[in-house]
Amino acid sequence: MAIGIQAQEHETPNAQQARRMFMDIYNKVYGDEGASLHYKVNIIGIYKTEGTIWMKQKKSKFIDEKYIAWNDDVTYYRLERKKNRVTIYDAHSDERDKYATKFKFEPDNYTYSIKDNQKKGLAITLKAKKGVKGIKEARVMLDRHTLYPTSIRIKIGIFHTTIKISDFRVGGISDDLFHFPRDKYRSCEYVDKR
Repeated sequence: MAIGIQAQEHETPNAQQARRMFMDIYNKVYGDEGASLHYKVNIIGIYKTEGTIWMKQKKSKFIDEKYIAWNDDVTYYRLERKKNRVTIYDAHSDERDKYATKFKFEPDNYTYSIKDNQKKGLAITLKAKKGVKGIKEARVMLDRHTLYPTSIRIKIGIFHTTIKISDFRVGGISDDLFHFPRDKYRSCEYVDKR
């Protein structure tokens, strides 16, 4: 599921390099090998969480203190840990996640630039083109040696938030990880919203 790089004719060499480096990471995360990472996010003090996520093509699994979710690209299962409730959605339903499904990423909707920040690494900045809804700007910090992401600062409307990333790993992800282990959660309440 790699997305090709289609450099715009009017892109500067800096923009072309930034887009190429960003798409390399993007394709590792959502490609055939997949990737995993630990994240910490604090959305202006309203919502704080941290967890681990695994992604591969259109499949994903994440674990945080409130939820565990499995998405095998057909069905999405979300376990609410305290309520001992599993809600089931079609994997492609916008109802499954009130935050993540609001932001569809299209690479051609952004302009790209890169800057070497001597202290923090390489900064790739994505700025939304006119009329794009959702994420208006993102700054992805890459480790200078591995070229793996260490943080993403995003702007949505007038708000900024930073997602801190650690333990970024590429590959070694079995498709079995994305399948919901129903036997393990027999005692849960089930709500089917497909």
